[in-house]
Amino acid sequence: MKVELVTNLKRQATKILADLHESKEAVLITEHGQPSAYLVDVQDYEFMQRRLALLEGLSKGERAILEGRTTSHEKAKERMQKWLK
Repeated sequence: MKVELVTNLKRQATKILADLHESKEAVLITEHGQPSAYLVDVQDYEFMQRRLALLEGLSKGERAILEGRTTSHEKAKERMQKWLK
């Protein structure tokens, strides 16, 4: 991962963005020697957001199973038929 100072980002934003788009490698922005933010390509960010949403859905499903909040296949089929009408 590439690391850049926030002052470099201010001075060389165009170059840093061009490098980011070319390499697709996230850039860690530091401020006063401490990590401050990550700069990532838009497509990579959107992919991560979709992946996170999917994982959250799976987690909710697993929690529902553990808590016994499930329904039979037949009941689910009935509900879907009513919903689709």
